[in-house]
Amino acid sequence: MHLDIPHDSRLAAVGFDYLDGHHVQPHDHPQAQLLYAASGLMRLVTQKGAWVIPPTRAVWIPPGTRHEIHMTGEVHMRTLFIRVEACPANLQDCCVLAVTPLLREMILRCIRWQAQPGEAALPLLEQLILLEIATLERLPLALPLPIDRRLKSICKALLKHPEHPYTLEDWGQQVGASSRTLARLFRQELGMSFQEWRQQLRLTEALPRLLAGESVQSVAAALGYTSGRAFSAMFRRLLGENPREYLQALAQLAEIKV
Repeated sequence: MHLDIPHDSRLAAVGFDYLDGHHVQPHDHPQAQLLYAASGLMRLVTQKGAWVIPPTRAVWIPPGTRHEIHMTGEVHMRTLFIRVEACPANLQDCCVLAVTPLLREMILRCIRWQAQPGEAALPLLEQLILLEIATLERLPLALPLPIDRRLKSICKALLKHPEHPYTLEDWGQQVGASSRTLARLFRQELGMSFQEWRQQLRLTEALPRLLAGESVQSVAAALGYTSGRAFSAMFRRLLGENPREYLQALAQLAEIKV
């Protein structure tokens, strides 16, 4: 996936459509990239971790970052390739961003205008897009991966079984380290606590299931929650809406042509 940026532009905008299950092989490019999921769900994977991009959200990929992308559902990707010198200074690593309605419309307009050479307002639109990207809220849809062998063992087990009920003390007995040491390593290597990492894992596992039509109750049970209410509370705490509100908002946006 690559697009040359015109010499007189700061960015290039293009749309790609993919079928369910499509896999974009590992690659990198010299520009930064903003991947916006107009519909469908994408999962970005790098050596440092994984990021889930639900419909109407986007992921920022810094220049030179080797990555691959997995599609769930029919994906309408609308993407920007951005010159290094034009990148917002506050975006230095991969992150999932909450795309505003304004940015969404500007991305779609940019795709149309770049297909019509000579559009006088295009440079202004590009400037506005970059200013808007710099203000976007980051969302907790990242799953960083550790280097320490003990943390790797724990994270690998939880990736296979996100519902696993072990506490950090339980895992300490399994991997031969104190819970205090493990807690310190989670903060040091992953920038979050064990509980926060497990919550984000469960959230990233829940989204594809919910979008596929599974009930909140069944998803909650599959991921180790004692009730749908407990799962919904976690979902709201991290994404600002409960699962039903979130899915209803996506359904409304899906009716808008992209």
